[in-house]
Amino acid sequence: MGCAPSIHVSQSGVIYCRDSDESNSPHQTTTISQGTATLHGLFIKTDAADSIPSVLAYQSRQQQPPPSAGPRRKERREPGASARARGTRCCGVEAETQTSSAGVKQASTTEVQIGPMRLTQDPIQVLLIFAKEDNQSDGFWWACDRAGYRCNIARTPESALECFLDKHQEIIVIDHRNSRYFDAENICRSIRATKPSEHTVILAVVPHTSADQETSVLPLLNAGFDRQFMENSSITACYNELVQIEHGEVRSQFKLRACNAVFTALDHCQEAVEITSEDHVIQYVNPAFEQMMGYRKGELIGKELTELPKSDKNRVDLLDTINTHIKKGKEWQGVYYARRKSGDSIQQHVKITPVIGQGGKIRHFVSLKRLHCTNENNKQLCKGHHDEKYTGDNSQSESHSFKCKNRRKDSADVQSITSQSSDAPSLQTRRYSSMARIHSMTIEAPITKVINIINAAQENSPITVAEALDRVLEILRTTELYSPQLGTKDEDPHTSDLVGGLMTDGLRRLSGNEYVFSKNINLSHSHLSVPNTINDVPPCIAQLLDNEESWDFNIFELEAVTNKRPLVYLGLKVFARFGVSEFLNCSEATLRAWLQVIEANYHSSNSYHNSTHAADVLHATAFFLGKERVKGSLDHLDEVAALIAATIHDVDHPGRTNSFLCNAGSELAVLYNDTAVLESHHTALAFQLTTKDSKCNIFKNIDRNHYRTLRQAIIDMVLATEMTKHFEHVNKFVNSINKPMASEETSSHSEGSGCECTTNIKNFPDNQTLIKRMMIKCADVANPCRPLELCIEWAGRISEEYFAQTDEEKRQGLPVVMPVFDRNTCSIPKSQISFIDYFVTDMFDAWDAFANLPVLMQHLANNYKHWKMLDDLKCKSLRLSSENNN
Repeated sequence: MGCAPSIHVSQSGVIYCRDSDESNSPHQTTTISQGTATLHGLFIKTDAADSIPSVLAYQSRQQQPPPSAGPRRKERREPGASARARGTRCCGVEAETQTSSAGVKQASTTEVQIGPMRLTQDPIQVLLIFAKEDNQSDGFWWACDRAGYRCNIARTPESALECFLDKHQEIIVIDHRNSRYFDAENICRSIRATKPSEHTVILAVVPHTSADQETSVLPLLNAGFDRQFMENSSITACYNELVQIEHGEVRSQFKLRACNAVFTALDHCQEAVEITSEDHVIQYVNPAFEQMMGYRKGELIGKELTELPKSDKNRVDLLDTINTHIKKGKEWQGVYYARRKSGDSIQQHVKITPVIGQGGKIRHFVSLKRLHCTNENNKQLCKGHHDEKYTGDNSQSESHSFKCKNRRKDSADVQSITSQSSDAPSLQTRRYSSMARIHSMTIEAPITKVINIINAAQENSPITVAEALDRVLEILRTTELYSPQLGTKDEDPHTSDLVGGLMTDGLRRLSGNEYVFSKNINLSHSHLSVPNTINDVPPCIAQLLDNEESWDFNIFELEAVTNKRPLVYLGLKVFARFGVSEFLNCSEATLRAWLQVIEANYHSSNSYHNSTHAADVLHATAFFLGKERVKGSLDHLDEVAALIAATIHDVDHPGRTNSFLCNAGSELAVLYNDTAVLESHHTALAFQLTTKDSKCNIFKNIDRNHYRTLRQAIIDMVLATEMTKHFEHVNKFVNSINKPMASEETSSHSEGSGCECTTNIKNFPDNQTLIKRMMIKCADVANPCRPLELCIEWAGRISEEYFAQTDEEKRQGLPVVMPVFDRNTCSIPKSQISFIDYFVTDMFDAWDAFANLPVLMQHLANNYKHWKMLDDLKCKSLRLSSENNN
């Protein structure tokens, strides 16, 4: 009929309601005949005529909001009327379905995520078990109505069990206030005795008690109840209770129920799977594991791995190596010999993955194992596996059986894989064909050459080596070759947010909110009072600048005495020391004007990305250029390019990250296609400012070739400060500079000759580029290597800038890029520890190995101890409160 069943009264007394999945009609007419009734388009059959009015009373309430408890009770009962009379009275009533009631929430599915698995949860079903109708049962009825739940009512224990086995409701509410009609605990036990109740939440409605009469909840828990609800007929109270159960226990049980699919997949997986606890107690093995090892599941579950016999074919230290590796949270894979129950040793390829659980600790180890068919025992097992896999039933055709035999032969016979005399095209033959096409390519990128070499090496390699090389090829074919995967230590939210905020270009999400840069580019420099020459600097500033060659130079003191214009003064001093004016063939007045224009376009309103930060990076760059090995590796042009790049590297920075700009749909993000947005803007604007006015154009007197080389070097260095390529730059530096240098130093020491490393570096322009990139990157994030007081000040400034970004993201309704940087909850020590661990330590270790920076590394160690001490003391601020008071 196309009608949706809304209410059904069974012979056992169950009232079924609100099953409106199939209904598209908002109005349906009620008719009743003797012995049966069609209500709301649904069939009701009952021998108990008294039950019909209660059904109709409940149904008729959908036409209007629930009235108060008193009048509703009066309307529902007419003690003197006969069934026929009542049926006649209700014959013309037009009842509405759930879909037409404005006050009723639509029953809809809900998407739930469990790990990578996305699930769809059907509308919640509720079973009310009340012997008599009263205000409490009405309260839960209307609460279900409001929440959009499907609701059923049962009056007797038998009907309750019947209804539950039919519907499998997620929530059951049992009246536990009066034992005169039924024993609520017995009903609960009978339901719990059924299989479907495993994932059902059962609520006991208990009577009000005074404070001195409070009873223990343990008897209810022992009977199988999950919660108790103190009698309260308020619809809002009932609604709140049900909604809390849905979002708590029901949602959790739904996720647990979904795990059955995962276990089904594991049970049918062809790889052997073993799951152990953090203490290596076996918790699960799949049938493939049982078959491979010869044990039954019951013989393994609950045993420690140390209790099982070991093969004597493994290296003595192999187990220690594996344990050391996985206890650090790292995945281990390799070849391992295991002993079957029969005593035979079999060779397995094993991958062991630690699983992080509550508290960020390792809670399980998952082992995937497959056979290597390289010895007789393994070959027999492989053959047995494939025989079982491809054995069909006797009714299969001969041609199909023949195909199965051929497949079995190809899978089991290792020799056929490497033999070129096989009738069928072998794997080797196909590989030659593919290799021929690859080698015929006329244009080869370096990575293509590497892949070709590996492919060629695979041809005559043992299977174990070929498989290992396959994994190498898989890695090489990814685009993120230099981006490490987060290990266990990086699952801290501070680290995750830092990585997400600094190493991505946002969510690429269009938004109506646009973040627009200020277009008031400041080209003026006449209003700033600056010295005519470096010799005209005020004495207080000159005295500070006398110490500018020291790493412990206090940039904040210079900021204070220059009224937040440290870049001009420090720039004049540093550029004079490195002969920048002479190289560029420009006057000191032009250089001074250029510094003034650049500084004017830094935003003093930014707590971190202002001209003081630019001056700090310039100071660090100059310090690095003074180190012997750095100085010997670079030309004068490189030095000038590095100092200019440091000066302009954050000009017109808005105090927001690239991710923010991309998410906000800013003009710059659109202009630069969401890629290196700020870094591209800094360089473009800096050259625009420089060339727009002859008075500050420091490049106007150098020849075209020098200018192009200098410009390219400056752009390359500024773009290197963009964090998405951080690990690429660091790894290239280590592999191209550190490692070859270490090898040369070792050989030179053995030969007793001096090292000519810097000379070799100068002969390779690519290496000079790597050094310049590494230098400005280290200068840009050198705050953790400054003296403690300076480090703390920088940490406070960057945190405040991130706090401001989070505030603005929330105001504009944008995705919050770094949620941990909430000014009300953030732990600054944790954020600094994460930044040092993830970005700073490895980079400065590599830079120190090249440039020899013991003072910086000592500061880094001291500052890290400071942040760890605060974190251990649960302090979230920059200092302990006692230090703040001092």
